Amino acid sequence: MTRLIRRALALAAAAGLACLAGAASAEPARLADDIVLPVPVVTVYPGDVIKETMLRQQAFPPTFRARLAVIDAPLAIVGRVARRTLLPGEPVPVNAVDDPRLVSRGTPAQMIFEENGLVITTLGTPLQNGGLGEVIRIRNSDTGRIVSGTVQGDGRIRIGEAR
Repeated sequence: MTRLIRRALALAAAAGLACLAGAASAEPARLADDIVLPVPVVTVYPGDVIKETMLRQQAFPPTFRARLAVIDAPLAIVGRVARRTLLPGEPVPVNAVDDPRLVSRGTPAQMIFEENGLVITTLGTPLQNGGLGEVIRIRNSDTGRIVSGTVQGDGRIRIGEAR
């Protein structure tokens, strides 16, 4: 019975229910032993951007062992993209989310080269997907030459030295 009460208190604390907060003082040390992890509230499909409203904190017993490494902080998930289906109430594996893509392989993107006041822009075809700040390879559409560049926040790829 004690374990059942402890689990109920942990779930109430994770849900933010203040009405049970007074009863939590009975076993605060045992409650702290539980593992609290962010879990989806709804089914999240591959390609969906994860929002804060799609998550809640859930307490797991100290004996809980995840099959894979899981994310333990909600801020590590929010704004990221699901790589596979995430089920409600299940911990989120580290390899199940990815940073959003700003550049997609095969989709034309603008390349920009800037040095000493000279700015050259042209179109290129990325050879790999890329997120903010990643260095990717891109093929210049005019010359066919493959160069490396850094993905910028606006989806353009900066060629040459980083600034």
